[in-house]
Amino acid sequence: MTHFALQPGGTAVVTGAASGIGLAASRRFATLGLNVVLCDLPGDALDRARDTVATSGGRARAFAADVSEPDQMLALRDFVLAETDAVSILMNNAATGDNPGHAWENPTGWRTLLETNLHGVINGVQAFTGAMLASGRPGLIVNTGSKQGITLPPGNSAYNVSKAAVKALTESLAHELREAGGQISAHLLIPGFTFTGMTDAAEKPDAAWTADQVITFMLDSIEAGDFYILCPDNAVPRATDEQRMRWTIGDIIDNRPALSRWHPDYRQAFARFMQS
Repeated sequence: MTHFALQPGGTAVVTGAASGIGLAASRRFATLGLNVVLCDLPGDALDRARDTVATSGGRARAFAADVSEPDQMLALRDFVLAETDAVSILMNNAATGDNPGHAWENPTGWRTLLETNLHGVINGVQAFTGAMLASGRPGLIVNTGSKQGITLPPGNSAYNVSKAAVKALTESLAHELREAGGQISAHLLIPGFTFTGMTDAAEKPDAAWTADQVITFMLDSIEAGDFYILCPDNAVPRATDEQRMRWTIGDIIDNRPALSRWHPDYRQAFARFMQS
């Protein structure tokens, strides 16, 4: 691994690290010789994750925090910087897949999801980025988004909104970091269908990637200098994702109804488009 921030002895901070993509990332960073700080809600899952990562190499520490609380993310930063002079990698990965319902109902559920999925990322960025810049060291910030934040499939509007906002935030962050000197780069991880703790299945479906596959793809993409880390899976190749995204942006350009892919008047047109 040759990327400037992925060198042995550095420190990686991962939120949502007790399971799924966050745990897979933490394990991989440890095998690369980085010291890893795993952040998640308090409980046995976080402790088990720390112990698992500790066997992978490097040094693993756990810090229990709710990413939706700015003060707790500042406490995480202070905990990390008390033992190291720089953070090499910040991975804002924590999220919930809860479905609070339609846009006109359950305001408390909507607020709770957005506080975790969006403000949790904002809180991580605001807690750590200033210190990462001040260190003068190379660094990486990876925010976990979703294809649902781009194509907005019906079914969980709150989740889609949160991930669309994470996309916009990370795009702006990447530009601002480049303007600030470029020693820190930001990247948007866009997983495909991945078997994680948020997947409602006891065993991995054949169509899904494992979290380890996602992290391998992520690291290869970072090495290649990619900002958008658009992961395929075992059912949907990249070409299919690209066509779906072209249609989505075409709703604006061609002045079609919102989410026309699922509109009955455009069903046949979308099917023809996907075959073109």
